[in-house]
Amino acid sequence: MSAFQEHLDQGLTTLARCWALTRRDGTVYGFTDHDRDLAFDGITFKADAGLTARAIISGTGLAVDNSEAMGALSDAAITEDDIEAGRFDGALVQAWLVNWADVAVRSLRFTGHIGELRREGGAFHAELRGLTEALNQPQGRVYQTPCSAILGDSRCRFDLETEGFHTEVAVEVLEEDRRFRFSDLRGFEPAWFERGRLVVLSGAAAGLVSVIKRDRFRDGVREVEIWEALRAPVVAGDRIRLEAGCDKRAETCKAKFSNFLNYQGFPDIPGDDWLMSTPSRGGQNTGGSQRREGLF
Repeated sequence: MSAFQEHLDQGLTTLARCWALTRRDGTVYGFTDHDRDLAFDGITFKADAGLTARAIISGTGLAVDNSEAMGALSDAAITEDDIEAGRFDGALVQAWLVNWADVAVRSLRFTGHIGELRREGGAFHAELRGLTEALNQPQGRVYQTPCSAILGDSRCRFDLETEGFHTEVAVEVLEEDRRFRFSDLRGFEPAWFERGRLVVLSGAAAGLVSVIKRDRFRDGVREVEIWEALRAPVVAGDRIRLEAGCDKRAETCKAKFSNFLNYQGFPDIPGDDWLMSTPSRGGQNTGGSQRREGLF
């Protein structure tokens, strides 16, 4: 019998609830409904954070376990700016029942992620979704011509730390919260960063990421435009990282990244033009490889 079960069997218990929120950038927050701070697993669970949670609804089947956490927005814990910037989107949530007299005696009751997060009246409400939520996501591959991998992921296997495929620069001019203008980005061709990522490294928006829509020379300067404005202010002097982009074509995979062996698309899959084609006397109907030109 576990020490936790033995404590429950005593009848008179000293239990408190503790929650740990781990953001995607690695920042960890701890909360408890006890009247003093508790600490274990290297996390200090704050008693004055004003966080509460509804009962966790769970079952033995594949239905998604769920709950809701509510708390006050404060500079010392979860701030409105951080929620607005999306820093808690998809954060990992763990919940324990803990013997506050001996924190080594505890039971992990819930592990999941933050779902819908909303603010109202100086407080926040966070939907908590269990691990079985991941089972609702589509699985498998789609047979298509473009590559289905994300540049740099475990299927693509390209190392974005390779020299020439990223750069770190200081923001010079930002227009309409989406267009970054630089006096020069030497060594990088126009459109090199299109479809790549812009990662903010410092300042109020540190850690936020956006996808690059356009990379071009305009009015004598280099302009990098992102699809959506970052959800926190960026000012001149903030450091950002630009990463090369990929248009998912086989030709780009070979010519730009020399990574065709890891290409995750099907460049020779027949398309609509093949379905509509008919025999032609002048066509190259040899039955040989379509790669006779040696492109790949």
